[in-house]
Amino acid sequence: MSSQEKPSPEPSLAVGLYERLRKKASSTWRRRTRAVEPEQLEGMQAPFGPGRDAQPLGDLLAGLSDDLGWTPFLLESEILSAWPEIVGAEVAAHASPTSINEGTMIVTCESTAWATQLRLMSSQILTNLLQQFPAAQISQVTFLGPNAPSWKRGPRSVPGRGPRDTYG
Repeated sequence: MSSQEKPSPEPSLAVGLYERLRKKASSTWRRRTRAVEPEQLEGMQAPFGPGRDAQPLGDLLAGLSDDLGWTPFLLESEILSAWPEIVGAEVAAHASPTSINEGTMIVTCESTAWATQLRLMSSQILTNLLQQFPAAQISQVTFLGPNAPSWKRGPRSVPGRGPRDTYG
């Protein structure tokens, strides 16, 4: 390679997405044309022929997200962004969802008092969640308080229970 030649740029994410959409659209068109008789297929190549109607972009993107396995991740991000509408603005200011794993939503609260209060409200929160997002298949909501400090490590820690072993 000479000093004047520039390396070809790598394809961008937008180009890759465009190629996937193009393949998805052509495979959808092929699936439609398989059920058509060969003599009808020639008419489908012409403008305004059967099967040449425009498809909504939303349908293509939904099919693409299903094919690529993006649907669960998109649903999870939609649930996490809709948290204030699910629980209300005041609760959302003190507790935020962190993840959804195997049907369990993990919510981190700013204090143990908020975690306890939300545990008492968990059935109502789960009902609201399933009403707004029935496809989410969330069966449990776990509320965690803030992480407590640990006295297990440090320059003056001792192995075992240490001086606390005389309690009780």
